[in-house]
Amino acid sequence: MVENEELEDAFDGEDIPQLYEHHNIKVEKGQAMLRIDKYLLTRIAHTTRTRIQNACDAGNVLVNGKPTKSNYKIKPFDEISVQFSVPPRTLEVLAENIPLEITFEDDYLAIINKKPGMVVHPAYGNYTGTLVNAMLYHFKNLPSKPQKLDNDVVLDRVGLVHRIDKNTSGTIMIAKTERAMTLLSKLFFDRDIDRKYVAIVWGDMKEDSGTIVGNVGRDLKNRKVMAVFPEGSEYGKHAVTHWKVIKRYGYITLIECKLETGRTHQIRVHFKSIGHPLFNDNEYGGDKILKGLNTAKYKQFIQNCFEILPRQALHAKTLGFEHPITGEKMFFDSELPQDMQQMLEKWDVFVKNKGI
Repeated sequence: MVENEELEDAFDGEDIPQLYEHHNIKVEKGQAMLRIDKYLLTRIAHTTRTRIQNACDAGNVLVNGKPTKSNYKIKPFDEISVQFSVPPRTLEVLAENIPLEITFEDDYLAIINKKPGMVVHPAYGNYTGTLVNAMLYHFKNLPSKPQKLDNDVVLDRVGLVHRIDKNTSGTIMIAKTERAMTLLSKLFFDRDIDRKYVAIVWGDMKEDSGTIVGNVGRDLKNRKVMAVFPEGSEYGKHAVTHWKVIKRYGYITLIECKLETGRTHQIRVHFKSIGHPLFNDNEYGGDKILKGLNTAKYKQFIQNCFEILPRQALHAKTLGFEHPITGEKMFFDSELPQDMQQMLEKWDVFVKNKGI
């Protein structure tokens, strides 16, 4: 049986759920030194000292941008940021008649080409309109997989074996039976899945191929996003992304990525760490002009590209594995979605006209 922590890693690239209640407090002038857990108890309504201490232990209480312990004594003008996990919500996930592009289905599993903008599973702020809501309508008697995640959040991963970000398009696999779910989860755990993504990154990659290695974990200052830490660091988990250039456009590059590991936002944060954020990735700095010309015409061109592709330029293109029941070699390939194709066509014209 795959342990929770290991199975969590198999859930590659999902958006970090917004499962937090946020508080920002600046300590007043003249405030006497006081343990931060006691101080916050007087400043935040409807909470307990235990809840504050648990938030400190989880690294979700920051003082002047750095995680702090519950015995820290506050000082005047300290800036405190607190993030409490939202209590688990008992929720009946309802089936919804949402169209799905099902590219393959048998008695044990199904392959879906997910459209950008669709959240994979219900979570705080997204209880309807998700892939799981649609799956419950299109497939009957899906296996249930309740799992306790960080901060006491419980999610029921109905049929889900892995995930991709809300604004990432492409191939995703689901299990239709308990046995298939167990065996498919093990394939991800054992890294016996061949996954390739296509991304558009800012800048001209110096090499034709390469490998990015660096631990991936929650950013220490902004818990909503991920960060890269040195290999062997106490922060984050080991992560490896292999890449190669498909086509160069001078100021952007079309690349193929092969995941050796599957961490949350791995591709997005790895490429940010080497100075090549994904095009229009608003969480990792790719939603502004990073390379190119300093002209009004070029700025308008990029703005038009952002409007055509209003999300990070990332597509889960292929998925290869051995069928856990039949033993058959399976391989699925999905075409680039229309928004990425249309944007690249504009760049083809731009490069031709500019002679890049």
